[in-house]
Amino acid sequence: MFDAPRPVQTFVKGDEVVLAEGTYPGTLGVFVGLRADPNWADITERNGVVRRHPVAWMVHARTA
Repeated sequence: MFDAPRPVQTFVKGDEVVLAEGTYPGTLGVFVGLRADPNWADITERNGVVRRHPVAWMVHARTA
């Protein structure tokens, strides 16, 4: 069986996001912006640290 692809999501600065996949699933944060490589973005995590994560791993927190 194949998993259905997730719909493409767009994010704007200030959106609450959660990492749905990857090394740290469930990590909550606030979207800061895309990096030079648009496949990656910065989020401010709940502990105040800004980290970069693949955009493909992110979903809006209210839909997670």
